[in-house]
Amino acid sequence: MPALPSLHPPATLLVLLCMLAGTAAAKGPFAQVPAPQRPAQLQVSQRAGADGYRQDAARHLYEAYPAHVLKGKVRANVYAVMVTETMIDARGKVLSVRVLRKPAEAHEVGPWVVALIRRASPLPPPLHMKRVRYVETWLVDRSGQFQVRTLSEGQL
Repeated sequence: MPALPSLHPPATLLVLLCMLAGTAAAKGPFAQVPAPQRPAQLQVSQRAGADGYRQDAARHLYEAYPAHVLKGKVRANVYAVMVTETMIDARGKVLSVRVLRKPAEAHEVGPWVVALIRRASPLPPPLHMKRVRYVETWLVDRSGQFQVRTLSEGQL
C-alpha cells in the first residue's frame, strides 16, 4: 500500500476510504455474494446416489441465484473454471465446501463460489442418504454469471 501523504485526520480518512473503494471496485461482480432467493418449500431429493443428487443440488443453486445463471452456451474462453466438492447432511445443510481445482487466474472467483454454495444452504435434503458428497465443475463468466457442468448448455 503506498504511503499516505501528511494530511489532517479527516482528509487522511477520506484518502484511505477512496483507496479501499478502488480495491472493491477492482473485484467487480465478485466483491459481494448475492443473497439467495429462498424457495417456498424445500424439495426433498429422491435420488439414491451422489451423481443424481448433484442434479437436484444444481437446480437448487440455479433457483437460488436466477439472475446469476449464465444462459445459453458458454464461451470457450470462459473467465474461470473451478471444481468444488460439497458435503451435505441428511437435512440438506452444507457441512463443507472444498475447492478441488482453483481458477487459474481469477483468484477472486473461488471464495465467491464457495460463499454462493454456503449461502444457498440448506440444499435439498437427501431422502435415501445420511450424507452426500458431490463434485461439481463451475464455469464462471467475467460478469459474475455461472453455469455448473451438471446443467451446462455446452460451450461455443
